[in-house]
Amino acid sequence: MTTTTPAVKAAKEIAAWTNTLGTDIDKFAAQTAALWTNGPSPLKVSPRDITALESMSKEFLGEHSFAVGAGVIFSAEAIENPDGVLEWWTARTQGIEKLEFDLTPGGERFYDYQNMPFFTSASRTGERSMWGPYVDYLGLDEYILTYTAPIQVGGKFAGVAGCDIRIRKLEEIFMPALRAIPGDAALINDSRRVVVGNSGAYLVGERIRYIPKDKQLFPIEAPHLGLSLLSSR
Repeated sequence: MTTTTPAVKAAKEIAAWTNTLGTDIDKFAAQTAALWTNGPSPLKVSPRDITALESMSKEFLGEHSFAVGAGVIFSAEAIENPDGVLEWWTARTQGIEKLEFDLTPGGERFYDYQNMPFFTSASRTGERSMWGPYVDYLGLDEYILTYTAPIQVGGKFAGVAGCDIRIRKLEEIFMPALRAIPGDAALINDSRRVVVGNSGAYLVGERIRYIPKDKQLFPIEAPHLGLSLLSSR
């Protein structure tokens, strides 16, 4: 008889939630690509396209109340004009508004998005990518996680679509499963940094440099994301 431990159960629940969201992000990326199915290369982003992206981003935020930001980021090489490179919206108390970024190299708050892990990983692998926790100084000034999927137009990488989630919101979502685990446990990313912990023993962003003898890593079956659950055997 197979016994499902609380850690195994938690790992499965986290994987199910993460994969469901990933499917929705894939759909968002596919909807974006469909705007240029028969378009030129490089892409030309028009005001009409930006209006469509705004509508899709706001719809995504409306359907995923836990997401604090959503949108599309294009590769500079994939589009003809600089307008529309970064179309990202965030949910604030007063409503949903577009985030503005400094995209001028050398600027005081230059946002070098093409070297961000959530962008470079999706470009390199052609698969979903997750980056976090990190402090988003340009937008929220708190720990967030960014989850993206690549946009493919004509078989070529054109950018990413995705969303931002506050870590404190992830804590609300995952904590019931984590707290069902006896002892200290934590969800960690592919760099072995804590995403969410069920106690003060593991703090957000802390790097786990070695696995304690009384612990083990339970893989989170969410392809390409590198997540695992650190828990007792």
